[in-house]
Amino acid sequence: MAVWHEAGIRRLPLGRTLNGTKGVSALRISTRALATITALAGLALLTGCTSAAAAGWQDAGTLPSSKASAAASITAPADGATNVSTATEIALSGSVKVSLTDGSGTAIDGAPRADGSTWVPTTQLKYGTTYTATAGGKKVTFTTMNRPGNLVSVSTPLEDDQVYGVAMPMVVRLDRPVPKDQWANVERRLFVHSEPAQEGSWYWFSGTELHYRPMEYWQEGTKLSVRLATGGLSFGGNAYGAADLTIRATIGAKLLMVTDNATHTMTVTKNDQVLKTIPISLGKPSKPSSSGAMVVISKAQSELFVGTDPGDSYRTTVYWTQRLTWGGEYIHAAPWSVGDQGRRNVSHGCTNMSTENAKWLWGLTRIGDPVIVKGTGVKLEWGNGYTDWDRPWAEYLKGSALPHPAPSAPSAGPSGASASGATSPAASPSAR
Repeated sequence: MAVWHEAGIRRLPLGRTLNGTKGVSALRISTRALATITALAGLALLTGCTSAAAAGWQDAGTLPSSKASAAASITAPADGATNVSTATEIALSGSVKVSLTDGSGTAIDGAPRADGSTWVPTTQLKYGTTYTATAGGKKVTFTTMNRPGNLVSVSTPLEDDQVYGVAMPMVVRLDRPVPKDQWANVERRLFVHSEPAQEGSWYWFSGTELHYRPMEYWQEGTKLSVRLATGGLSFGGNAYGAADLTIRATIGAKLLMVTDNATHTMTVTKNDQVLKTIPISLGKPSKPSSSGAMVVISKAQSELFVGTDPGDSYRTTVYWTQRLTWGGEYIHAAPWSVGDQGRRNVSHGCTNMSTENAKWLWGLTRIGDPVIVKGTGVKLEWGNGYTDWDRPWAEYLKGSALPHPAPSAPSAGPSGASASGATSPAASPSAR
């Protein structure tokens, strides 16, 4: 049975920024791991024959009945209301079937939240348009607001219809900060649908970035549908969400990389079976590597690395790179340190390995694959990369602006550590 974190989903191109008029502009890759908006889940427009009525909801129970009670009706918007948000939901006094049409009589799809409190359209309503909602024998006509001038764009680095690793968080970014007193309202309009069902939660790293992760790693083959239903939503003051954004993605096989500073090796497993143990060299004493639970953020066949420290500067092209932190820690080929790999640490904070091993590993991994580094003595800074797995589940839940729907037994993150600290800005590739 599918589970929805909140409300509804509609498909739309991903890995992009939405700006209101045309809806889609270029992909924006953030340079800092701040915090951003939302908690996902959704109405039912997902896979195959899944329907909104059949879907389960992660943050509430199932609807008590599909039959309308005599007293059930629409409580908001009010009949004749104007300047209504295009992110409005039809508030209900009971379990009742809802229909919504625009001025031309075109039906708008939607589905109820799990608790039956509101009915949520599957798409953003149009600006300056009159709609008629009917439920429980009551008919309400309302008109949406005109398009506001102060629009806040929402973006994500995730690409639509891509396959990601089991540790991939849903990353949402805003181009302007959302006031903290609006976080709950925004999060309530972020919907994540997972098949099979897996418990998850949002975490606000800041007013401009938030992430969503499951309690445990995503299961292999999970189908994800995410709707950021922020189009027309008030962000406080006179700011409004520019447009809805939707994403569909699939989770690949469980590939895990565990690096042990004590043995100077990385053990690579797939579905918990060891594939290879690789000799590595981590950061030297003056440039130590971080210990903690990380995630592959990006990959490239080659990148230009630049170091500007006095007496320790460099400018070199590095091959088979996999980024782990915004601060510049990578996995990459380092033919210059092969003699040290498996013996001692000589890098500038990165995980060095031979060209042969780096190319082999690069060919296996996906963005979102987990990497755990142990025993370096320097703790991974919270927010320095996709650090979502570096805190226990009970701590992660505290980053949500909404109460968690059902208490869960606490589970430690893969690293067994509970990191703390402020988010750190991204840096150009520098460590090697």
